[in-house]
Amino acid sequence: MKWLTLAFLFFGFNSCVESQEFSNSNQPQESLSDEELLDLIAYKTFLYFWEGAEPNSGMAPERIHMDGIYPDNDEHIVTTGGTGMGLIGILGGIERGWISREEGFQRFSRMVSFLEKADRWHGIWPHWLDGKTGKVKPFSQKDDGADLVESAFLIQGLLVVKAYFENGNDGEKELALRINRLWREMEWDFHTNGKDVLYWHWSPNYGWEMNFALEGYNEALIVYVLAASSPTHPISPLAYHKGWARAGGIKANDSGAFGYRLQLKHNGAELMGGPLFWAHYSFLSLNPNNLKDDYADYWLENTNQTLINRAWCIDNPNGFKGYGENLWGLTASYSINFYDAHRPGNDTGVISPTAAVSSIVYTPKESLKVIRNLYKNFGEKVLGPYGFYDAMSPEHDFFPEKYLAIDQGPMVSMIENYRSGLGWKLFMKNPEIQQGLDRLGFTYQVPQ
Repeated sequence: MKWLTLAFLFFGFNSCVESQEFSNSNQPQESLSDEELLDLIAYKTFLYFWEGAEPNSGMAPERIHMDGIYPDNDEHIVTTGGTGMGLIGILGGIERGWISREEGFQRFSRMVSFLEKADRWHGIWPHWLDGKTGKVKPFSQKDDGADLVESAFLIQGLLVVKAYFENGNDGEKELALRINRLWREMEWDFHTNGKDVLYWHWSPNYGWEMNFALEGYNEALIVYVLAASSPTHPISPLAYHKGWARAGGIKANDSGAFGYRLQLKHNGAELMGGPLFWAHYSFLSLNPNNLKDDYADYWLENTNQTLINRAWCIDNPNGFKGYGENLWGLTASYSINFYDAHRPGNDTGVISPTAAVSSIVYTPKESLKVIRNLYKNFGEKVLGPYGFYDAMSPEHDFFPEKYLAIDQGPMVSMIENYRSGLGWKLFMKNPEIQQGLDRLGFTYQVPQ
């Protein structure tokens, strides 16, 4: 019956249609309810990870450009982190009847088979892989090996998939065991390099030369949670408290704006918070509801960061066209200077739809205003076959028909978390994750 409803939303008649036919209609329907609108946007964004997937690996392409023009001809390059971010959205597709459970199982099996054979070092994948061969595609000269952060984004999604299938039929149980094997092979402790902190990169050719320590606060909280939760290669809690939390230096004094307080020092953006993906990436699976430690209440932190971001756009100190209650949201995305980590204080007049859409868990009414405005008033300029395009700007008449996996994934997965809590429930019921959170001194919500 779901397909009948969706067909009606797009075509105004009550008959089943093929998914490709369904995805091609972007004309606004005036009478959509909020739930119907979320159905539409979630489904289209899901298609990025379903129909848009790289054929051999089943993984998410780093980017999809509707003009077919790719830098370095990299249309076959897949992203580890971006793939992980969309996995909850694929599970949501099963739950909502967009694909069958068997179809989802087969896709996840293809991904896992690819990842088992793909380049890894100490169990950690690189940022980019060639979807045809499984060989590393260097992100930069020295970023040609293990990427701990992107691998964390990948495995957090895979652990949700594991929980979804682990009590299923024999084939599904075997898939869960294979994911568990990948999880157990990840050597988180290696990435401390013998110190009380985690390091982002290790290269088989350059070792630790990039020397990028993961110190908070930014998007990488999930890395420490997973590293502390590892059943085989856990880190010491000291790495979290002395490294990530900077021996307490992560706590903010007098930070915040527009009447909203921030508890943490956002790296390089202490007063008004960083780009909004800092409130998204770590929390696609890690439930921020009632999540607290010695440094912050993470629901309050993420909500206030979102509200500051929104208030900045409404205040609009630069007078950019279109900004307001119905058009806000600054985060990393394509931009007028190719790519930029937009945030309050670094605002080029470019709105990234993923910012408000992925924040729907924190600001549902405010985010829905943006979704409806984009859908109703901008239409095909911002909405394509795989959901909202990556960026837009009325100020600069900038409407690129381009997608990035790391922005599509949070949208489809956070919409599902807002509607059902699916990803949060499955991840948080993992006893290893609970043990890791306990080790780091968190209190958290146990799923019922």
